[in-house]
Amino acid sequence: MSIKLKSLFSILMITAIVFGFIHIYSPSINYSFERLHIFLFNLCTGGTILLYYTQARTKISWTVRLFFAGSLIYAFSAFLKLYPLTILTSALLFVLVEKTRIEKFSLLPILFFKQNKPVSEKFHQAALLCLSTGLIIASLVILNNEYFKLVAMEKLTLNTFFLGFSFPLSLITLSLVFSMLEKTDTSSFRIAMEICFWTITLGVIIFFIFILFEKFIPQILVTSALSIAVITVFYLYYKFADNIQQKLFLTSGIGFLIFTAITGIAYIFMQISDSYDPQKTKWLLNMHVFASLYGWNLCGLSVICRFDDFPIKLHSPTVIIIHWLTAIILAPMGVFHIWFAAVAIIGYSFIILTLFFSTNNKQA
Repeated sequence: MSIKLKSLFSILMITAIVFGFIHIYSPSINYSFERLHIFLFNLCTGGTILLYYTQARTKISWTVRLFFAGSLIYAFSAFLKLYPLTILTSALLFVLVEKTRIEKFSLLPILFFKQNKPVSEKFHQAALLCLSTGLIIASLVILNNEYFKLVAMEKLTLNTFFLGFSFPLSLITLSLVFSMLEKTDTSSFRIAMEICFWTITLGVIIFFIFILFEKFIPQILVTSALSIAVITVFYLYYKFADNIQQKLFLTSGIGFLIFTAITGIAYIFMQISDSYDPQKTKWLLNMHVFASLYGWNLCGLSVICRFDDFPIKLHSPTVIIIHWLTAIILAPMGVFHIWFAAVAIIGYSFIILTLFFSTNNKQA
């Protein structure tokens, strides 16, 4: 990936992080900066990187350029509540994602059901399919909530569905993880990988449905199954993947994913307790969100962007420690104290710039 492209993505990520705190300290502003922060990271940066990685070209194509421009229009129109423009743009983005997916794979996702195909490719196609369907579903929610009002549900909100744009990033990161496991070719190993694929992909969809209908006990059951699958992935990856520098970053990423599973289960238990108070549990929800968005997803995107550069010149354990400190302590505390927010922004900027621009002439 070129220096210009890495510069663009790093600037967008850092800008997204800043917007992640602005809404907290500017409550009088009627616009949702939190929404903009999610879009800039997940859709504009993550979605563009996903398409760029899928095409595997040296130069960025017009498809990717159009997606990036359209994602910015989508982000700012949704932020400014210009929903007709948001819906029109989502149709363009859907076509671009599906065009890329079909060129890479096929019109129908029959790959999912072929036992002899790599699980990494299944996760890759699932990431693209999740992105395209997410765009359509979000548009339907906009139409329902802003115009037709056919369905009335407390959880059927735009921000709930906009958070779903993080799922494609999780799936493409899992594709990277499983691509490093496919040298092990025993039947039992392949069965374990297939089970993990179906548990994670179907589990996320089912979990989202239970969130909409506010079914807490089923949420716990599905989250528990997802946690077992993620821990299994961690074990397989740690034990069998080649010991290269990417492994250290992705192992840290899977650690973040396990952390989000644990905090997610804990938060659901708090929700069903008689003493539940959203304000008193806000700290746990913030830890969950930051660990997912700027922990797990950031690990995956950084490895994709530097995939051809490894080994890169950095002291990996130090960066990983700073990353964990920032994601699970500084950033969540920044929601309550402005000085922590400032330090968290500095910490994330250091992590992003280090991961994107460290030279590749020395083994870490």
